[in-house]
Amino acid sequence: MSTTAKATAVSLLAGSAAVTVALGAMSRDVAAYQILDDNELLGLSRASSEQQRMLNTHAALIAGELARRSAPVLGLTGLAQRSGHRTPEELVRVTTGSTKREAFTAVRAGRLAVEAAELPDPVTGEIAAAEQPWLRAVGVALTAGTISVPAVESIRNGLGEPTVEITSSVLADAVAELLQLAATGIDADRLYREARDLRNEIDEAGIADREQARFEARALRFRRNADGSARLVWDMDPETATIAGDLYDRATSPRRGGPRFVKPDAKAEAQRILDDTRTTEQLVSDVFLELLRHGADADTSQLLGTGAPVVTVYTTRHTIESGEGHGTVAGQPEPVSFETIQRHLCSGGVVDAIFDEQGNPLNLEREQRLFSRKQKQVLAAVWGGCAIEGCERPASWTEAHHIEHYSRGGKTNILDGILLCRHHHLLLHNNSWEIRRQGHEYWLTLPPDVKPDTLPIRLRPKNTTYKELIRKPAG
Repeated sequence: MSTTAKATAVSLLAGSAAVTVALGAMSRDVAAYQILDDNELLGLSRASSEQQRMLNTHAALIAGELARRSAPVLGLTGLAQRSGHRTPEELVRVTTGSTKREAFTAVRAGRLAVEAAELPDPVTGEIAAAEQPWLRAVGVALTAGTISVPAVESIRNGLGEPTVEITSSVLADAVAELLQLAATGIDADRLYREARDLRNEIDEAGIADREQARFEARALRFRRNADGSARLVWDMDPETATIAGDLYDRATSPRRGGPRFVKPDAKAEAQRILDDTRTTEQLVSDVFLELLRHGADADTSQLLGTGAPVVTVYTTRHTIESGEGHGTVAGQPEPVSFETIQRHLCSGGVVDAIFDEQGNPLNLEREQRLFSRKQKQVLAAVWGGCAIEGCERPASWTEAHHIEHYSRGGKTNILDGILLCRHHHLLLHNNSWEIRRQGHEYWLTLPPDVKPDTLPIRLRPKNTTYKELIRKPAG
């Protein structure tokens, strides 16, 4: 470390105590936040988030250096061992008061930064080979402050490890693509999904193995409590989760902001569930108990809607005809293999949704106000859920919205339809939100009091099969 850098670090250490005291005093004065207007409060939230991001980065860099000084090769002379701690992660956890997970995350990120800096081995003085060379650019970005610690974890966990076919060099190229995406400011959860999608794109052969691993991990545990009650813990594979989730949604949708209903019988059923005196948790417990007790003869009046749960699989006609490729299960982020697609083709039908070479759905507009069931199926195949960024509501919880409001002369057609959950649908109609289509792109404009810069936000489809279709259409 240079003299200037060391002086900066010492100054930072000295000044941090005063800043901590000042922030502590402000946090105790709740009224200080209450007198801010909305824009000031949002601005303070953004500034606080940026400060927290940089603090987390510095904490990771410190943790990485603590780990370097606690390297196993140093034995009992390492910093962690000398301090009475078995591992550097334990040292970080105890000295910072963090959780095990937070400590492991900080040390992992910090080690990447140390590897990227190519610091000499504490014993031999040689530059050690990186343990994860494909992530070197991530360590560089973390040190430069252009990526957050959670984003580091998203890229690492989303991309996974090299294999014989997917080499370190291939993953390094994928990292470069993800770092460009991270620079746009997307959140860590979305970055993880993009990393998983990218891994599945470059590692088609591994999809079946990863699907099988999730299936093998399924488990149900029945744990008895001392007072005679019990707890059921169910780790589900994605297909099982889809079936159980469908039943859970039917029983609780009106309580949890599900779609509105226009048919009288559906409205009455939804109102019955809303008026039920049981808590939502008690209600769904009784529903599942009824299903377990009676099986196929369960009292369907206990459920919102009837019929067996439906597993919807999305894929392309090219995949079905060629036997090459994969698909996705509606509401699930991970792809499924062609073998799974074949199994569902044997037990169910095929619904076609035809798109042109640019990915535009080719469906005739309709004159009626409400979107038809087939149109909603096509919209679900495109959007995969609520179109608003950050919203995780699945397609089954959404309502079809006319981009050009029907009352203004908008047409009920696929190109000018979009899926929104009830919450965002109401926000759009009641709070002057606007969605516009420009060719194949959809843009959301928020009013100035919500987003002062008023720059449109690109709305991107969330169905990974559709995204792959428009990225590389079948020849």
